[in-house]
Amino acid sequence: MSEIISPVIYRRELAGGTLTVTPTGGSLALEALFDIAERQNPKRAFLFVSKVLGRHIPVSPAIMRNAYRQLAQQIPADLPQPVLFIGMAETAVGLGAGVFDEAKAAFADAVYLTSTRHPVDGELLCEFKENHSHATDHLLYRPTDPVLRDRVLQARSVVLIDDEATTGNTFVNLLHALRVDGNLHQLERVVTVTLTDWSGDALATTCPLPVNAVSLVQGDWHWEKNPLAPIPLMPNVNITASGSVKITGKQSWGRLGMATSAADLGAEVHALPDENILVLGSGEFVWEPLLLAERLEKSGAKVKFSCTTRSPIALGFAIESALAFKDNYGLGIPNFVYNIAHQQFDRILLCVETEANSVDPLLIDALQRVAPAVEVIYYA
Repeated sequence: MSEIISPVIYRRELAGGTLTVTPTGGSLALEALFDIAERQNPKRAFLFVSKVLGRHIPVSPAIMRNAYRQLAQQIPADLPQPVLFIGMAETAVGLGAGVFDEAKAAFADAVYLTSTRHPVDGELLCEFKENHSHATDHLLYRPTDPVLRDRVLQARSVVLIDDEATTGNTFVNLLHALRVDGNLHQLERVVTVTLTDWSGDALATTCPLPVNAVSLVQGDWHWEKNPLAPIPLMPNVNITASGSVKITGKQSWGRLGMATSAADLGAEVHALPDENILVLGSGEFVWEPLLLAERLEKSGAKVKFSCTTRSPIALGFAIESALAFKDNYGLGIPNFVYNIAHQQFDRILLCVETEANSVDPLLIDALQRVAPAVEVIYYA
């Protein structure tokens, strides 16, 4: 008689209620991929905090690259081309670029595009909503490069990439915007890529096209709200606009399309063997900073990667420390760095796509209490 093994149920009791996750697929333990935190967001009280994303928890670039590779290997190789890969701002722009970087060898005619909350000079492809988010509005631009532009407009397959899918509604909204407002009527195949997928068949049941769902783990979640919990107050971070500070960085990593990474940020930066370095991306500016972090790690340094974010998260559970400061775009909105302040590094490299003097001095001062050397890396 064979033994029936019950799935390991993941449960966290938060101030706002109790979250229960039951795995239904995947080869990795849930605790290896994520922890839980509490959002400062009345629309959704909990947050899956990835341990391999490099956004809210500092992580080795090699671990991030391994996740990209595992996801890319699951993408069907027979997708009709051109293939349009889309990464979701802000959390998954780096994840999307990494999956694209690992998958692009299989597709001669492919392009990577990210959504953004920072308007740039270009022609809008479409807009869509992420209804549960702290910042709901996303913009997608047509590439300015004619070759990449044609790949987007003629795409027959689309790969939608986000860090996690809780309900699948954002993917539904994005695909509808691409087909209706973006006029991508010739799409034949859809692939969703996430680290963790809790959405079931949400997109497949509403999409008239064949859908493949790719993730490292899958499961079902249940939220039991605490009726006595106070409603969290969310800072005003729901802004999609150009700030008073000009973006000076190259638009070669996703907002206006990417086929090949520039990989030239911080070319003059070098590391000592075993030097303990933290590389910080900022907001949506993630991919080029990560390539810098990978290069330093391969040279022998002990490197962790993380990012600043506009996502308001409460202390506790997955969030051991937090720093708050103003954004570097001149929007005047709160930004945060999580799980850095309680650590120590030899050097911190803060990478921005604006001028160095756009960084809030409060952030520099706070980082200098974590590392004796803090450098701002940017495109001069």
